[in-house]
Amino acid sequence: MPFSFLNTVMSWFLKKRIHQIELFMKYPIEVQNETLINLLNSAKNTEFGKKYDFKSINNYDDFSNRIPITNYEKFYHFIERSIKGEQNIFWNAPIKWFAQSSGTTNSISKFIPVSSETLDKCHFQGGKDALCLYINNNTNSNLFSGKSLRLGGSRKLYENNNNYFGDLSAILIDNLPIWAEMISTPNNQISLIDKWDEKINAVIKNTINEDVTSLAGVPSWMLTLLNNVLYETKKTNISEVWPNLEVYFHGGVNFSPYRQEFKEIFSNNINYYETYNASEGFFALQDSNDSNELLLMLDYGIFYEFIEMNYYGTTDEKIINLSQVETGVNYIMIISTNSGLWRYKIGDTVKFTSTFPYRIKISGRTKNFINAFGEELIIENAETALEKTLLAYELNVVEYTAAPFFMKGKNSGFHQWLIEFKTPPKDLNKFKKDLDINIQNTNTDYKAKRFKNITMSEIEIIVARKNQFYDWLKEKKKLGGQNKIPRLCNNRKLIEELLTYC
Repeated sequence: MPFSFLNTVMSWFLKKRIHQIELFMKYPIEVQNETLINLLNSAKNTEFGKKYDFKSINNYDDFSNRIPITNYEKFYHFIERSIKGEQNIFWNAPIKWFAQSSGTTNSISKFIPVSSETLDKCHFQGGKDALCLYINNNTNSNLFSGKSLRLGGSRKLYENNNNYFGDLSAILIDNLPIWAEMISTPNNQISLIDKWDEKINAVIKNTINEDVTSLAGVPSWMLTLLNNVLYETKKTNISEVWPNLEVYFHGGVNFSPYRQEFKEIFSNNINYYETYNASEGFFALQDSNDSNELLLMLDYGIFYEFIEMNYYGTTDEKIINLSQVETGVNYIMIISTNSGLWRYKIGDTVKFTSTFPYRIKISGRTKNFINAFGEELIIENAETALEKTLLAYELNVVEYTAAPFFMKGKNSGFHQWLIEFKTPPKDLNKFKKDLDINIQNTNTDYKAKRFKNITMSEIEIIVARKNQFYDWLKEKKKLGGQNKIPRLCNNRKLIEELLTYC
């Protein structure tokens, strides 16, 4: 099929979805209530459904009063039984896919159940909707006249007890519908190569002569690929390699620290579209050009609840549904899904920027913060401050992390940053002072603790050598895919390990 004709057909097909998106934007609470009832009806005859008598639950109050909040550690005994082959435990349809993601305090990896319904009606629907909204906002797009270069997981799928395990991206690639395979590059065999170095070389070899019109992948790893493409082709910018490239769909980590470097390696003014797709579900996506807000997708078989972060773990902790959220408040997200996760804390925090329609920003993770001295620094604060400082100095970073440094005696503690710059600042001391000031300006608690250096001293920056983070990831067998360096840690375990790679 000629790609020009395919572009017309695909664009027409995807745009038919717009009215359904507009429907849940207009009636969000009704759609969410219907989602909850459908989930309960589907699972009413499961072991979990019988335990909590799903059949008699008729509204949100019944649901919230009867079913406890859980997390991976508490829910794992159900998942473990499912991995061993038992079915109908927490979801009525067979579970044979398990998305492997970064571990917990109790194990190296988490294994998140992924039903066929979640694959089709959540993850793949999210991908289609990202294309739909992009096409709708860019009527002159020729997106389907070329191919999408996807950069997926580097962990191979493996089988055990007729179940399959791997990165979510690997699971998605292995289950791609035919139409998606037709517009994607490289092929599945290359996309699922386990060794990152081999994958990079194979991707470059098989894509530099393709007409690539879009990119999809985690920013840090996509930059690694693109810089290698420039090196291999001896070109000065990516637009010389793929002149029809028009959009980059990204997610997984905050894009802000990488934005400037992406602009520098593209001569064309391409679009950037963010997606929020986790192992547990596809939650939100950018629905307009040049936006930093994400539309919460309400008809993917996920029911949402929230806990205000300020009251998390206190006697004032309160769980609310979508109808009660407010803009500007930092919330922990709780989900019930069509893979059988019930009132499950995923560990991410979000802030609502709008409640009609419901749009969010990802503000961090419940375990990804620094609060060693009462400063309550979250990722959103740190990345906002870092982006502002980098722009002022016209610098780019490759990777970074920060952790508290505890001083003994009368000396104050401080935050220690390990940063790999593409090119280090000429005056590191001035950069450090400006970054510290920008952190104070984004976080009043941090500013208060910095007052006269009584509780906290100025940050320390250690400039990482080239590939220091990469070498650590390689040693840990975490190259590529969905593996990410934690930006903020409330202890020194990670940074101490990284410092041994100097």
